[in-house]
Amino acid sequence: MNPKPEHLNEPIINYARKDFPLLKEDLTVNEALQIIREKGVGEKIIYFYVVDERERLVGVLPTRRLLMTPLEKILGEIMITRVVTIPHTATVLEACELFALHKFFAFPVVNDDRHVVGLVDVGLFTEEVFDIAEREQLEDVFEAIGFRVSQVRDASPIKAYRYRFPWLLATIGSGIICAFMAGAFEATLQESIIIAFFLTLVLALSESVSIQSMTVTIQAFRVMQPTLKWYLGALQREILTAALIGLCSGALVGVIVFVWRGAAMPALAIGSTILFSTMMACVFGLTVPSLLHALKLDPKIAAGPITLALTDIFTLLVYLSIGTMLLTK
Repeated sequence: MNPKPEHLNEPIINYARKDFPLLKEDLTVNEALQIIREKGVGEKIIYFYVVDERERLVGVLPTRRLLMTPLEKILGEIMITRVVTIPHTATVLEACELFALHKFFAFPVVNDDRHVVGLVDVGLFTEEVFDIAEREQLEDVFEAIGFRVSQVRDASPIKAYRYRFPWLLATIGSGIICAFMAGAFEATLQESIIIAFFLTLVLALSESVSIQSMTVTIQAFRVMQPTLKWYLGALQREILTAALIGLCSGALVGVIVFVWRGAAMPALAIGSTILFSTMMACVFGLTVPSLLHALKLDPKIAAGPITLALTDIFTLLVYLSIGTMLLTK
């Protein structure tokens, strides 16, 4: 049953197949083949999925690897442990995006406990039957899926405007707030003009870091269902990464300021601002899309303006506050 365009927002689980075997990771290849013969494989099977003793997905085995491996080998030793999955809460449209992005022939559908509850293969999205060896033809299918997704995403200029413009108000609002903040610190800017020289650089650097973190976070949502445990682990990694980026960037810019102007305090103010704002930019880049995802809002549209708005406000506040403390009499 192929989903029609009007069904793209339906749950993908409605179209998932159930006629496939799951293999335990402690089985040998020979035992796995016997189970496959007994249970059958339903329609065309391209990948076999491996589960642990709690039935949680732990790996994937391409059919060719399973058939070409010595019979005494254990599945846990030959399986691929990095598995891209479709959450059971995903829509047909989101499944289309995964096919277009990764160009895999099939994906397992998993629940919150990583139990496999279904299987979706590329045949769901096309009426034609393709030979797996005809890779070039399959590439055309993946490109077609991606094109159809983009058509849905850009269905109407009016609809796109109504969907995107409200989030851009965050950018307008942050710009106004930043203008008021600059006015409040007007004395600092007048007394130490070097602060104004590097204002654009400091803001641009923080924005770039926040966008990098946001992009990585949104990409992660394509292959997993975020949890609080995942968020806390990702937050720790982002803060450590940001600290390294901030230290290197702040030291580099600080040295340049000192060599150019021969002033240690402005160099310290600018360098320390870069360190603190970079760390917070990474936090915003991770937290904003995670929160939007939890609220069932589209982070691909909303996260950018909100992340940049918060980053700009925080960066300017830190920059001007540090400048006031270190450079004004």
